[in-house]
Amino acid sequence: MTARPFVVAIDGPAGAGKSTLGRRLAEHFGFAHLDTGALYRATAFLILEQAGDPADPVTAIRAAGLVKPRLLADPRLRDEAVSAAASVVAAIPGVRRALLDLQRNFAVRPPEPAKGAILDGRDIGSVVYPAAELKLFVTASAEERAQRRVEELRQQGAAAIFEDVLQDLRERDARDIERRAAPLSAAPDATVIDTTTLDADAVFESVSSLIARALALR
Repeated sequence: MTARPFVVAIDGPAGAGKSTLGRRLAEHFGFAHLDTGALYRATAFLILEQAGDPADPVTAIRAAGLVKPRLLADPRLRDEAVSAAASVVAAIPGVRRALLDLQRNFAVRPPEPAKGAILDGRDIGSVVYPAAELKLFVTASAEERAQRRVEELRQQGAAAIFEDVLQDLRERDARDIERRAAPLSAAPDATVIDTTTLDADAVFESVSSLIARALALR
């Protein structure tokens, strides 16, 4: 019988470094990686491309049904307008339902030859895949997350004002935490990692040890 894939769930607020960590861990362990936030950004992108309203449930659910894996790597999904709209569509229960099977199928059947999967998002450990062998909740202060985003935008040649980015981040946090459908929260059995004062290498080493230990005990 084929062994069940080893699944790591990484949840946390926007800008905490989940996706960067997930990609690095996946490469290190030979796992497949899915940035589930990209699914909502892709949904938002498809809506905005047609000048639609991200807050309209019918429009958003229809767009979610059109999301294809190849779209997830499109750099246009990182646009600030798309990111803001993604937070709006992610609060629509029908959109989350439309994208749920895609996420669960990735966890259960990661692309070959991967023997495991790392999924990062807001509700992986609590809703999408509660059976994950390791659950993490990666967070940082809003100010630190905003500063990281400002530096990222400036490196891309975009103008960025810290106060504006911080306000946008706080609004997105509020939408994620207060939404009725799968609100942002740490699963009861998740390991919480605050990256406010940690660099990327320190976080990677810490989580790598957790995964290695869990794999050894499997």
